[in-house]
Amino acid sequence: MSNTVKTLAVAGAVAAALTAHATTPAAAAGGEKCYGVSLAGANDCAAGPGTTCAGTSTVDYQGNAWKIVDAGTCDTIELPALADGTARVGSLEELDRDLPQG
Repeated sequence: MSNTVKTLAVAGAVAAALTAHATTPAAAAGGEKCYGVSLAGANDCAAGPGTTCAGTSTVDYQGNAWKIVDAGTCDTIELPALADGTARVGSLEELDRDLPQG
């Protein structure tokens, strides 16, 4: 393997590590994890089955996928109601709704 390829591989690994680490300070800076509010492919990071990292949720408002939101706003974000008419709200804990089939 050439030195250029090795350098690019190391640079990519460092960039990925820095990106993953960046989520934690956002939460500490006045944000909080809010489950069930992200659109498919727009979650911030891993949460449970059906998600492995940022952008991997497969269902809109997936209950086990989270997004960083302003502290104190999670349960006030306007979301479409569930099919049965029940209000859909965000949560500071994982939800058992809108999970991927499988």
